[in-house]
Amino acid sequence: MAARQKILTVFGTRPEAIKLFPLVHALRADDRFVSRVCVSAQHRAMLDQVLAIADIVPDHDLDLMTPGQSLDALTARALTGIGEVLDKEKPDWVVVQGDTTTVMAGALAAYYRQIPVCHVEAGLRSGDIHHPWPEEVNRKVVGTFAALHCAPTQTAANALLAENVDAETVHVTGNTVIDALQWVTARIEHDPSLASGLAELETRFAGKRIIGMTTHRRENFGEGMRGIAEAVKRIAARDDVAIVFPVHLNPNVRELMHAELAGFDNVALIEPLDYPHFARLLAISHLMLSDSGGVQEEAPALGKPVLVMRETTERPEGVAAGTAKLVGTDPDRIVEEVSRLLDDHAAYDQMGHAHNPFGDGHAAVRIIELLAG
Repeated sequence: MAARQKILTVFGTRPEAIKLFPLVHALRADDRFVSRVCVSAQHRAMLDQVLAIADIVPDHDLDLMTPGQSLDALTARALTGIGEVLDKEKPDWVVVQGDTTTVMAGALAAYYRQIPVCHVEAGLRSGDIHHPWPEEVNRKVVGTFAALHCAPTQTAANALLAENVDAETVHVTGNTVIDALQWVTARIEHDPSLASGLAELETRFAGKRIIGMTTHRRENFGEGMRGIAEAVKRIAARDDVAIVFPVHLNPNVRELMHAELAGFDNVALIEPLDYPHFARLLAISHLMLSDSGGVQEEAPALGKPVLVMRETTERPEGVAAGTAKLVGTDPDRIVEEVSRLLDDHAAYDQMGHAHNPFGDGHAAVRIIELLAG
């Protein structure tokens, strides 16, 4: 029997954990692999929520989160911390996902040791190194030396090929976020108590159309966040809608949003949701207002239009398919587009029924077969 390959999966934030737990589950169940997990805990509480629901206990937890740390300090600590784990584990592959500081540092630490890197969700490009910042550059860095590029779509694969990445290392796998959403939706159906925490809000806002909202992007801190808050105030003037807004833990978001939006009866500023409750928010929302990358992929899987509060997106497939629309952070534009979806049924149906281009729920299986060689 061939020797089992040791795979070290490295991640640090809630979105990475969501998109990698289907792969960790699949590796764990496959006798061809020894699965090891290292978390940087770049996000602590929000990461731990996903680890708990997905039943993943990391083999290595670097616990790097400290308040207000700079990107260079975080990068240095992640690079050396993950490097020490690699020296202990000596894996055959390092798997990273997406575009965080942990991804870039983990991949670079592997490269320094000539350990091949598998980049899940490879090839996303906005074309602007400052939007999203610093994620666009993080992703491009990994794209220069990964040994296996698992592109979620053909558009992402084409972006890599345009950068002269070896075509034999680029594979379209679909996005593991659809695997994750299908898994958690099935869990909630089996055990509704996993996502029952929104029941009070569902009762309170009965008869109103719910707008689910998230915002956390660094490039929106300051003026962008103020524009978003102004838009929410204007939307909240309508009596036929309610806004459910899990407020990110980052003080750049939290302090401004609570100062601007507290006191509106139909705006619920709530704590960040664990993954089952977030899936429930997607399910009960009429539309999503977000600057998140993952929401652009998840909401269309449930037939929910997404208005993207960013100037660019590294997920142009959603815009091209009609499931998402870029609205930026200008309050006039946000209010105009939200009003259009609330008042124009044809416009809403066109977005809600558009084809989701991000996958079929079998991405993890495809990635495992590529790792098996």
